[in-house]
Amino acid sequence: MNARIIGIDLGTTNSCVAILEGGEPVVIHNQEGGRTTPSMVSFNSQGEHVVGAASKRQAVTNAKSSLYGIKRLVGRRFRSAEVERLVKAVPYEIIEAQNGDAWVRVRDRDFSPEEISARVLEKMKQIAEDYLGESITEAIITVPAYFDDVQRQATKDAGTIAGLKVRAILNEPTAAALAFGVHQQKNQRVAVFDLGGGTFDISILAIESGVFEVLAVSGDTFLGGDDFDRRVIELLVREFRAQHAVNLQDDPVALQRLKEAAERAKIELSSALVTDINLPFVAVGAEGGPLHMQRELKRNELVSLCSDLLLRLEGPCKRALADARLIAKDIDQVVLVGGMTRMPAVQEKVEEIFGKKPSKGVNPDEIVAIGAATQSGIMGGELQEVILLDVTPKSLGVKVAGDKVSVLIPRNTTVPTREQKTFATTEPNQEFVAIEIVQGEEQAASKNRLLGRFILGDITRAPAGQVRVEVSFSIDADGILHVSATEQATGKATSLTVQAHGGLSSHEVARLAAQHAQAR
Repeated sequence: MNARIIGIDLGTTNSCVAILEGGEPVVIHNQEGGRTTPSMVSFNSQGEHVVGAASKRQAVTNAKSSLYGIKRLVGRRFRSAEVERLVKAVPYEIIEAQNGDAWVRVRDRDFSPEEISARVLEKMKQIAEDYLGESITEAIITVPAYFDDVQRQATKDAGTIAGLKVRAILNEPTAAALAFGVHQQKNQRVAVFDLGGGTFDISILAIESGVFEVLAVSGDTFLGGDDFDRRVIELLVREFRAQHAVNLQDDPVALQRLKEAAERAKIELSSALVTDINLPFVAVGAEGGPLHMQRELKRNELVSLCSDLLLRLEGPCKRALADARLIAKDIDQVVLVGGMTRMPAVQEKVEEIFGKKPSKGVNPDEIVAIGAATQSGIMGGELQEVILLDVTPKSLGVKVAGDKVSVLIPRNTTVPTREQKTFATTEPNQEFVAIEIVQGEEQAASKNRLLGRFILGDITRAPAGQVRVEVSFSIDADGILHVSATEQATGKATSLTVQAHGGLSSHEVARLAAQHAQAR
């Protein structure tokens, strides 16, 4: 009997796990009866941790040691604009690790985002094991389509630390399209609009005779429900400071209460035109008396606060359509994924962009996990006659003279794929060639994401331009890049070792995996 493969939607706000049973995907309830689990991890004074609903329940009283939205830190450098914004927005402490990555510090212990994500994945693994009554060792984990190579590798490392063999890293919108279209007979072009807690993706797919071909993807890895919540929080902080001369931003407990109140108000305004925000005893005044917050928030006020965020949804959609060589009227169905798509203003924006009402026939919180479970059936041979063709989200190339980029694999190239290009030395008698691998769409190499620096040493010494090196890029089905280089004249090849630009080393991943296995 083949090992069971679970499908995990590792979300910014909530996570979900599904399994294929009798050829049909089933979402597994957690121990509290919920079909989704908060992606939260809390630590107590003894260093013990709880995950999910238990973590969310203590978030207010244990604000500085309760971690949420960690997916936004995965694969990010501490000194980046996105992390700068997060540092000011969350009650827990974000620090710069020795390798330059953004980590978190909790009760004098430092954790990488991969290790915190691993704890959420361990919880999803446990949920599946409790349901099935057997040990689970393999999983398909989903990621935003617009995640770069570093973020994908970090997610895979988190799975390894959690004791899972990650059979595939699957793009979230592609998973949703699989779940949506696997039983549909007609050929169609589908736009999957995925706006979750922390990220936004748009994928354009052609579904024809059991072939799911991704034509183009685009997105924003720092646009999601947390940003909409943040606008409400900023409004409440601003008004409270003006009224009472107290800055709630400086109080972690108050900040966590504001976060929960903002999220609750946003959800209520999806079905109501007005809601009340009531936070008794939210702070202490200058004279020592308690201060309360009470405010009415209207739906049109929320829309006004978030108007620029709604506008940011347009660019990626138009870019994806252009890359797919389609126009809006060519799209047959728009599928909504992610909890933020319940917001009426988001649905109106989708209709404005695509010229048609989006489909609401799927559960936006569960469809990604269902798609991951569907993919597990394809990989395990339970589902036949389904072929999935995905793409790489961003261009990949090599830095060349003048801070330029020589692109080897353009964005939206079908994966797996392999490309090579020949480069010449630029100086006489070079002893080695340094190859810097970048990912992104900027013309200047320095403005793109540096994935790694590769060294081909001990090359033939010769005048500039006479030594030629062939660089080969290959992207596997998970969208993860592998690089090799060969000196053409001598045939000397090398399996290049990346001088990792951030991320955990294979040794650190193995150490943490062993540590977590022992704790289990």
